[in-house]
Amino acid sequence: MSDPDRRYLTTPIYYASGEPHIGHAYTTFLADALARYHRQAGARVLFLTGTDEHGQKIQEEAKRRGVEPQELCDAMAGRFREAWAELNISYDRFIRTTETEHQQVVRAFVQRLMDRGHIYEAEYEGWYSVHEERFFTEKELGPERTDPIAGRPVERIREKNFFFRMSRFQDDLIRHIQENPEWIRPENRRNEVLGFLQNPLSDLSISRPRSRLEWGIPLPFDEEHVTYVWVDALINYLTASGAIRPDAEDQGFDDVSGSWWPADLHLIGKDILTTHAVYWPTLLMGAGLPLPRQLLAHGWWVVGDTKMSKSLGNVVDPLELTEQFGSDAVRWFLLREMPTGGDASYTPERFLARYEELANVLGNLASRVTSMVARYRDGTVGPAPFDGLDGPIDRALDQVHGSMEELRIHEALAAAMELARAANGYVESQEPWALARKDDGEEALDQTLGSLLRALVHLTALFLPAMPDRMGDLAESLGLDGVPTLEEAAGISPSSLAVKKAPPLFPRVELTD
Repeated sequence: MSDPDRRYLTTPIYYASGEPHIGHAYTTFLADALARYHRQAGARVLFLTGTDEHGQKIQEEAKRRGVEPQELCDAMAGRFREAWAELNISYDRFIRTTETEHQQVVRAFVQRLMDRGHIYEAEYEGWYSVHEERFFTEKELGPERTDPIAGRPVERIREKNFFFRMSRFQDDLIRHIQENPEWIRPENRRNEVLGFLQNPLSDLSISRPRSRLEWGIPLPFDEEHVTYVWVDALINYLTASGAIRPDAEDQGFDDVSGSWWPADLHLIGKDILTTHAVYWPTLLMGAGLPLPRQLLAHGWWVVGDTKMSKSLGNVVDPLELTEQFGSDAVRWFLLREMPTGGDASYTPERFLARYEELANVLGNLASRVTSMVARYRDGTVGPAPFDGLDGPIDRALDQVHGSMEELRIHEALAAAMELARAANGYVESQEPWALARKDDGEEALDQTLGSLLRALVHLTALFLPAMPDRMGDLAESLGLDGVPTLEEAAGISPSSLAVKKAPPLFPRVELTD
C-alpha cells in the first residue's frame, strides 16, 4: 500500500555519451511536475535523476575523444546538471553510477543473487548491439539483421558470461502484472509486456568479460567480468533509496523499512519498457526485494512525422528554446502537448500555438486583472462576497487532482487553463471598467475584481508544477510571499492582497531557426 505522505519518483538515468535533448527533458519535466504537485500536497518527496556512466559506448566514445572514460563521464554529468539547473528541475538526488556507494550496492546486489542460487556461468553466442549494449534474438532482428530499437548494426559474439535465471520468475511476473492492472501505465504498454511474456523468457546475461570491456563494475565473485550495464543502471534506483547498506551485517536486503524503497513511480520512455518491466522486477524478485509500485512508459517525440534521432540530425535542443522563450514555456509545451503515454510531434508551429495560448489566455488574464485592481482600487479590493468564480474554481481543482493522481498531466494542465478561460469570460460578462464608472458600482466592482483575484491565486498554485518561474512572478504581483499550496490558496482573502500591475508573463517572441 502506497504511503500518501511520501513519494519516491525516478527518471531513467541518462547515458553519459550524448548531450541532453528534448526526450530527456520531457521525462524529467514529467517527474518534476509530479514532484512539485506532491510537495504542494504536503508529501515528503524523493525525486531521483542522474547519469548512467558505464558500458561499451562510454568506453568507445572516450577512446574516440582521446580522454579517459571517467573524464568523459565527469564532463557529461556536468552537462546534465547544468541543463537541469537551466530548466529549473527540482530533483532531490542526482546519482552517478561511478559513485563509490553505487558500485558497492551493485556488488552487494549481484552477490545476493549468487548466494540465492540465481546466477550461473555459461557460454553464450548471439547478435550484440554496441549501441543498445544488449543481445537480440534472430526473431527480434528480422531479415535486415539490425537492432529493432535504433536500427543499428549488430555483431556476432561468442563468449563466457554469467547469467541470471530470469526464466524462473516468468510466472511470478505474469501473475503480478495480472493482479495489479495499474502497475504498468498506460494499458497498451501493459498489454505489450504481457504479449512479450507469452513466449518463454530467456535467462539474462549479467556480465561482460573484461577482455572486451574494462569500463564497468567488477563482479564480486569474478573480477575478470564486469556487471552488464543495464543491471548496473537499474540498481541505481535501489542505491538512492538507502535500502541497501553494504557495510551492515544484514546489508538491508531483508528489511527495507525506514528507507525510500520501493519506488512509487518509475518514469521511462517506451523504448526501455522491457528492461524496466521484465529485467528489473525479476532481478528484484531474485534478490527478495519489493517491486516498484508503478511504471509509466511515455511515448516518443517526433519532428513532423519522423522520430527524433541524433543520427538523423533532427534532435531538438530544449536549452535553445529556453534561451528564446524561458524554461516555463518549454515545460508547458512538452507537458501540455504530449498525451501522457502517447507520442507527440514537435513543430515550430505547434510550439508557437501553445506559447500563444499561454500569452493570450493566462498572460492576458494576469495583466488585465492586476492592472484593473491597481487602477481602480489602488491595489487592494474592499471586503465583499468573492464567489463569482467558485464553480469554475471547484471544477478545476477536482479535475486537476483527479488527472494528476491518474498521471494524466496534460489533462490536468488543460483543466487549469479552462479556469483561466472562464475567468477571462467573467471579465467580459461583468465589465469591471463599466462598474468603475458607476456611482453605486463599488461593491459590485470589489466583488468582481476580488473573484478574479481569487481565481488568479488558485491558478498560481494549479500551474506551479508546470511553470514554477512564471507562477512565482505572478504570486509576487498579487502580493503573496510565494506560490501557495492549493490548501493555502483556498484560505487567502482577496481583500488581504496588495496587488501591483503584473509585467507580461509571456511576452511576444519570434521563433528563430
